[in-house]
Amino acid sequence: MPSRFGLSGWSSSGDGSVGDGRRNAGIDLLRGLSILLVVLHHIGLRIRLRQTELIDFLPLKLLNALNFNGYEAVFIFFVISGFLITSNALRRSGSLANIDLRAFYARRFSRIAPCLLLLVAVLSALHLLGVQDYVIERQGQSLPRAIVAALGFHLNWYEGMTGYLPGGWDVLWSLSIEEVFYLGFPIVCLLTRRTWVLAPMLITLAISLPWTRAALADNDIWQEKAYLPGMAAIATGVLGALLAQRWKTVPRGVASALGVAGATGLYLVMFEGKLLWQTMHNGYMLLLTASALCLVLASYWAPAGRAPWRGLGWLRSWGRLSYEIYLTHMFVVTAIVRLYKAMGSDLAHGYLWYLPALPLCWLLGKAVERYISVPAEQRLRARMLPMPVASAVPA
Repeated sequence: MPSRFGLSGWSSSGDGSVGDGRRNAGIDLLRGLSILLVVLHHIGLRIRLRQTELIDFLPLKLLNALNFNGYEAVFIFFVISGFLITSNALRRSGSLANIDLRAFYARRFSRIAPCLLLLVAVLSALHLLGVQDYVIERQGQSLPRAIVAALGFHLNWYEGMTGYLPGGWDVLWSLSIEEVFYLGFPIVCLLTRRTWVLAPMLITLAISLPWTRAALADNDIWQEKAYLPGMAAIATGVLGALLAQRWKTVPRGVASALGVAGATGLYLVMFEGKLLWQTMHNGYMLLLTASALCLVLASYWAPAGRAPWRGLGWLRSWGRLSYEIYLTHMFVVTAIVRLYKAMGSDLAHGYLWYLPALPLCWLLGKAVERYISVPAEQRLRARMLPMPVASAVPA
């Protein structure tokens, strides 16, 4: 069963829109649930809900589900990322065989680079200042090497070989997997040229997840953070985007059935993970990615205005800010836990520290989005992407 301790991970998912260019409320909701589970996981590693007085009122399974599904949430997001980025590429190019390499890489760079460079700069400064919880001090690790690993998209490998980095750095492991996938993905699309050639490759990668994880069992960190298992989840999302392009609409009953199947599978993974591990071992990760894909497709094909997630705007807002919250939430978590310990708070009331932590994570993510990621992305795209022909013609 995947390790529940010392792990983290998130990544970006493009602009959040689907093939028609509009945001999808259901997918944003799933993203919001995923990033919320990651934040709860990182708080829960330090202040466990099952050790607070909530255990007297709430089921143990629920408390464990809230605290220990961060790793699974990352794989849900990998599926979403594959679906969204491929859907947008299909919308712009018509087919993956016509994908514009320059534009694809420009969009990825403008989305990823500003926040990533800022995060690495801040973490480096905190290390040099000797701030507790931010100093890289494990034997065999160094600040220059961590910077190279983060910007060279192999921080996951670096941790697998040397051990966990401080939490602020550790979150970048999933970004390494995602960006290496997207560096090669458009090139593979142009080389294969045909969906019937590309699809079997994606299917093989997607269903390899249980075996690639099992093959890495001798190294717990690398098993969690290796490239192939994460890429298998991304490939699952890419396949979903190809299905969505092939069938723009489906009968309402099909979308509903997919939603029920996906929700059931996700419930089993979150609440019955121990039982699934005993019966399926690494196969339960395949159930996770399949369930995530069912929910993504159900959201894509859901009739407009009749979605069951209406009224959950706060969680959808977490989804829209998922990249920014993911990169920055450890600053809040570290500060909250440090304050909790400094005040000698009673563990029974530890759940109360979640109350300021969650809105602060959202506020910090919102500030980063408003003042850094969106303005920087807009400026970079204006410089790196060609002006649309229609807007280039004088009135």
